Amino acid sequence: MTAPIVPPGSKIPRDRVPFSAIVDRPPLKLPNDGRIIIWTIVNLEVWDIARPMARQVIPPPMGAPLLPDVPNWSWHEYGMRVGVWRFFDLYKRLGIKPTLSINARVIEDYPRVSQQALDAGWEFMGHAYEQGPIHKIEDQPAMIARSIEVIRKFTGKPPVGWLGPGLTQTFDTPENLTAAGIKYIGDWVYDDEPTVISTSKGPLVTLPYTVELNDIPMMIIQHHEAQHWQQRCTDYFDRLYAEGAERPRVMAMAIHPYISGQPHRIKYLEAIYDYINKHPGVIHWNGVEMLDWYQGERKRLGLV
Repeated sequence: MTAPIVPPGSKIPRDRVPFSAIVDRPPLKLPNDGRIIIWTIVNLEVWDIARPMARQVIPPPMGAPLLPDVPNWSWHEYGMRVGVWRFFDLYKRLGIKPTLSINARVIEDYPRVSQQALDAGWEFMGHAYEQGPIHKIEDQPAMIARSIEVIRKFTGKPPVGWLGPGLTQTFDTPENLTAAGIKYIGDWVYDDEPTVISTSKGPLVTLPYTVELNDIPMMIIQHHEAQHWQQRCTDYFDRLYAEGAERPRVMAMAIHPYISGQPHRIKYLEAIYDYINKHPGVIHWNGVEMLDWYQGERKRLGLV
């Protein structure tokens, strides 16, 4: 297998950030004796019926390519018509305002859903213009600019954060994002604390997104039952909460309405929050709130 070609002037991830063991860093501190940040990310996407679907819950008969892929498109559409409203009800009841990882085209294709998220005070995080791998896009800076402008026009302000569809990016994506004004990303799932990576346009903060507590790999790729999702999330929380007595940790949960918003799964998501919220020292923040806290901590520790 050949290594990917690094374009001249580009950097590989190791060139952007030195290795850092979490135990070697000065501890961060949360307000009010906080021990753990819970970062909830709801992902909303557009699956264009004219293209292959981003995910499949049912394979095509006899392996024959299927286009238009109506069954899998409809599966996703259920999330926008029904599943996401279970999310809206849940987070209103809990008083949590998640980060919304949103394809900008959702604003155009699903204005009713987008308006509900805006009215509820959710943070809009860029997630490309529509669902598809970033490394297949010919003009990446133009796509990023288009995505930001659609969100800015709708919400009144540009997004601060970015998440690549499927966490995809190229070696130059961090440069393109900082040039467009993005301040944090979730694509680098390598830590339990925020970190800073370098770009030619200035620093870019990485927030601890997740593939371990993400309903796509867990329930669609690995085919775990929803009950296992609950068990894994509570086990994950227990360890980070215990470690948070010494230094606070970040626990991200990434969910999609066509998966976790299904009738047979939503009660397990609700049970996770019921369990977590019984513990003192739990803070529910969105990406912007976490970024502001982390930048303040860096100043306190003399790291900037």
